[in-house]
Amino acid sequence: MSAFSKALSSTALALVAVASVSAVHAADKITIVVGGYEKQIYLPAKLTERLGYFKDEGLDVDLINEAAGVDAENELLAGQVQGVVGFYDHCIDLQSKGKFVESVVQFSRAPGEVELVSTKHPEIKSPADFKGKNLGVTGLGSSTNFLTQYMAVKSGVKLGEFTSVPVGAGDTFIAAMQQDQIQAGMTTEPTITRLLKTGQAAVLVDMRTVEGAKAALGGTYPAASLYMATDYVESHKDTAQKLANAFVKTLKYINTHTGAEIAAEMPADYYVGDKEGYVKALDAGKGMFTPDGVMPEDGPATVLAVLSGFSKNVKGKTIDLTKTYTTEFVKAAK
Repeated sequence: MSAFSKALSSTALALVAVASVSAVHAADKITIVVGGYEKQIYLPAKLTERLGYFKDEGLDVDLINEAAGVDAENELLAGQVQGVVGFYDHCIDLQSKGKFVESVVQFSRAPGEVELVSTKHPEIKSPADFKGKNLGVTGLGSSTNFLTQYMAVKSGVKLGEFTSVPVGAGDTFIAAMQQDQIQAGMTTEPTITRLLKTGQAAVLVDMRTVEGAKAALGGTYPAASLYMATDYVESHKDTAQKLANAFVKTLKYINTHTGAEIAAEMPADYYVGDKEGYVKALDAGKGMFTPDGVMPEDGPATVLAVLSGFSKNVKGKTIDLTKTYTTEFVKAAK
């Protein structure tokens, strides 16, 4: 072999090696969209990043913030992202439409949501009083919208008798209530604490704990999760396992540390100027998180019953709940 041929061969081998390294890197580059990563219900996403657990698994994870879970769902279906941190109920709703996604890590066993009522409207004493009202939700087609619709219908109010208004969370939700654009609405921490502290709202239905979820929804209600397209999970099991390893480690951290210790790891702007309130809400609500990422056995049936209570998409459909989640990766997590 000539010197030129040897050089060419060496160059080719070097390019193959570089390509292989790049391919491995590309496989471990993950984009996850979060339905509002400043919300305490989705705390595991940012906390995992801050604790360095993604990097420990050799993952390059890019977290993208979205105001509403339904927008995150759309990005997943379009193939723009590999995962979503959002509510498990989307996995059931999407199966009813012929699309298969599954919860890979189940973060919580309660919604962590509260239906707040404006103190300007003392006539609203229960969901039975929703008739003729504007009700705030993060987005149309979002999980807060699902739960709002369920509570209304369960209380005898028909879907066309109230209006769901997409107002996001945080400042936009608060402004909508202050301006009477909504008379009641569903939101999460830290927005809940901010409105209660100023006396602008009162709690109507509290689902921040497992007990509260059972009282309002009839059973354990798995909510926040990492869900991914089923075909992606099947073809990227190594990546799914690494993500499960990282998130399970975070869930164990949450369950073994105080609200103050957890808050200290989070960006300061997440406190929205009230670290004490943030910590207090976290201490009161962190029991909603699973200790190990495993789907509660009785959870999927509760979510299906709730969606079937109002959704034309789900009602009467045959849903295979075993295809809406997997425990394969969390049970194998380090």
